[in-house]
Amino acid sequence: MLTIDADILIIGGGLAGCWAALTAARSGMRVVLAEKGYCGTSGVAATAGPGHWWVPPEPGAREEAVAKHLLAAQGLGNAAWMLRIIERTFETLPSIATHYRHEPDGNGNIRPYALRGPEYLRALRQKVLAAGVHILDHAPATNLMRDADGVINGARGVLRQGTDTTWLIRAGAIVLATGGCAFGSGLLGAANNTGDGLLMAAELGAELSGMEFSAFFTIAPARTTMARTMIYSFARYYDSDGRLLVRRTGPHDNAFLALALSQGPVFCDLSAVPEDIRRQLPQISPNLTITFRRLSIDPFKQRFPITLLGEGTVRGIGGIRVTGLDSGCGVPGLFVAGDVASREQVTGPISGGGAVNSAWALASGGIAAESAITFLKTSRGDRISVQNTRNQENGIRMADAAVQRETERTITAEMLAPEKQYFRSARTLQTAIERLANCHHALNGLYGGKTSRARQRFRELQAMLATARWCSASALARESSLGLHQRIDSSSGNTRPFLVRSSGLDIIRTRCDPVEIPG
Repeated sequence: MLTIDADILIIGGGLAGCWAALTAARSGMRVVLAEKGYCGTSGVAATAGPGHWWVPPEPGAREEAVAKHLLAAQGLGNAAWMLRIIERTFETLPSIATHYRHEPDGNGNIRPYALRGPEYLRALRQKVLAAGVHILDHAPATNLMRDADGVINGARGVLRQGTDTTWLIRAGAIVLATGGCAFGSGLLGAANNTGDGLLMAAELGAELSGMEFSAFFTIAPARTTMARTMIYSFARYYDSDGRLLVRRTGPHDNAFLALALSQGPVFCDLSAVPEDIRRQLPQISPNLTITFRRLSIDPFKQRFPITLLGEGTVRGIGGIRVTGLDSGCGVPGLFVAGDVASREQVTGPISGGGAVNSAWALASGGIAAESAITFLKTSRGDRISVQNTRNQENGIRMADAAVQRETERTITAEMLAPEKQYFRSARTLQTAIERLANCHHALNGLYGGKTSRARQRFRELQAMLATARWCSASALARESSLGLHQRIDSSSGNTRPFLVRSSGLDIIRTRCDPVEIPG
């Protein structure tokens, strides 16, 4: 076992994790960053062209931006959080220029808020290493640890490379930046987004919020995982008979595609994309242009078949509830950042898209790291490590491979079917809850296998299943439609936030409404 002592442990090496690590290291802390994949290439931002919520400090501009987003947030937004995100992004993002080369747009202007994902993440890795952070690549975390007083003091995980098979990192505080959960949809860059952080935090008593706002699907060319949203704002869609499909404006702009795809192929027409965007596309989203080239498709002259890929809580909203302006989550010593944290306070019940989500990752990463530093300086000294007792090694017997495959199929059938997620009802949600509960009962008391890698993969399955259950239970509890959560059996609005508490994999209750959720 590899054992390391650190002041602050960052779990996750995407946007939020890297910005958190930079912030912590600059304060002189001993910082370790444990990344499930390879820091600099892992995560959805690394394959994209992320923009950022960018509002210069001109008179009234930021107040106007906040007011606009508060209106869209439908009662779930928080002006203080929004303003912090805007200010922090504007102050921090330009520092990437030490390792990143900005290219002028078609008009010769530099846009510091729009970056090329692969180069952005590579630059962040270089900055993190230069700051003295110890990076552990291919080192997924499996369990958080805390002492007898319930205070975080480290984590355990698996090493996918090298001679050691497991790791133990003792730390005075942890920033959790593990990303959201895409339920194994194949979304580009989301292979590692299996909800691990949600499960680890929930096991220690953290609350989850906004889990019902998880019905988000992105358009991609058929038989590919290349999901990019910007270019499709100019698209027109046709069925196999050439009939134009009518888009209904609303929180689920793609719901009409889900209906059409259930009847047969749907074809996309991008001939209306402006010339300046066509010229900039290879720079903004090089992966997208490569995909079309490999498919031998000219997307601006030819119609091509499309599909919908589920993003779950990656571009959805739900996650660990942020309990205060310090990015805490109610567990002493544990702070959350990026997609693993609920973004309701800056987006409300709708997706923050790329810009707000990227700004949230950057800013919440820095804020969480600063809070971890403050906690470390004000907390007590060394503590005896006590591993969380609910973990993947406590099973009484190995899980049968067939049971695991059936669980994966059930998660896919319930969470990645747009016709189910876009058109929810009490009947469909209750059916999903029962099917997912059966999977939980089948896995309960089992462990993943003899090797650490097998147990880690089983842990991912547990996390995806738990996240699917939380999303479904929250969607059933919210009987009215709101934002990304649409109920076909109700049209009235309800802006009260729903919180879910969990003990391990068992859902106990929602805190804000008297609804008992079966576990």
